[in-house]
Amino acid sequence: MNTKRILFTGGGTAGHVIVNLALIPVFQREGWEIDYIGSKDGIERNLIESLDQVTYYPISTGKLRRYMSLENMKDPFKVLKGTFQAWKIIGKRKPAVIFSKGGFVSVPVVLAAKMRGVPAVIHESDYTPGLANKLAIPFANKVLATFPETVSYLPDKKVEYVGAVIREELFQGNKECGLALCGFTREKPVLLIMGGSGGAKKINDTVRASLASLLQRFQIIHICGQGKTDPTYDQEGYKQFDYVNEELKDLFAATDFVLSRAGSNAIFEFLALHIPMLLIPLSKEASRGDQIINAKSFQDKNYARVLEEEKLSEETLADELEKLMKQAPVMMDYMKAYQSEKSRDRVIEIIKQAAK
Repeated sequence: MNTKRILFTGGGTAGHVIVNLALIPVFQREGWEIDYIGSKDGIERNLIESLDQVTYYPISTGKLRRYMSLENMKDPFKVLKGTFQAWKIIGKRKPAVIFSKGGFVSVPVVLAAKMRGVPAVIHESDYTPGLANKLAIPFANKVLATFPETVSYLPDKKVEYVGAVIREELFQGNKECGLALCGFTREKPVLLIMGGSGGAKKINDTVRASLASLLQRFQIIHICGQGKTDPTYDQEGYKQFDYVNEELKDLFAATDFVLSRAGSNAIFEFLALHIPMLLIPLSKEASRGDQIINAKSFQDKNYARVLEEEKLSEETLADELEKLMKQAPVMMDYMKAYQSEKSRDRVIEIIKQAAK
């Protein structure tokens, strides 16, 4: 029997890589050869190149900006170059199927797949499709949606609601290891604060300004973003990290409540792990507003509370965390009805069906 090959793509932020990280080990166990196309200097390169038996191919990619910039004039040429590079890689590696998690780098890959006649499956994490996926969808064979509501925004013949794909290892965390890593005890609940892979300055600043009062109620794990830790705030009950990879499962296991941005992959992980959450989505000034919609969907389903970034202050943060603690038992009851393992199995089935 010939070995099957699958090519993954996606990048720009950790959110465009996490689902791929969840699926790659499954295909490896089943004997598939794994290739990955990403950007030359995106976060995906560090995350993927550290994996065993995965070949990483960097290509040129544009940024698809929504604002006026001289760089916009260069980007079409970068995308054309990236498409040609992806076309050559696909021709050389001859994958049976391509799985795209989105981000700017995925556009030339899905376009090249269409040119090569290789089926491509896209996974859309957000409530509404992002710009990169909007451009790539016409060239894809199948589009998978994380939110049930997303189906109405996508082509009927291509779309299927599958739910979120969660990394297996997150369910294997050890609470005691997580507490020990931070030097914490079981005496106070643990609040995990995450601002996304790039960090979140306003969240970081507000949390640090509130530490004296917050530490009376919680032990705090603060994942600040690369280069954004500040040792002047180090103290008992407060543990800072730039970015966490392997130890994340243990930190999640030690967590009782989470304060987070509203990126789709992260909030579905909290949902699957039944961690009550306070979400502070990126504002429309800093994004296309997808996190605001994601957060509202979770709030409507009683999975989370939401605090708008414009209203974030020491006072509102304390008030919302107090409400979160009171509402947590009800949230957890709603969360327990969500079954993430079925989503991953269905995505794998669809990819195999698409494979030539």
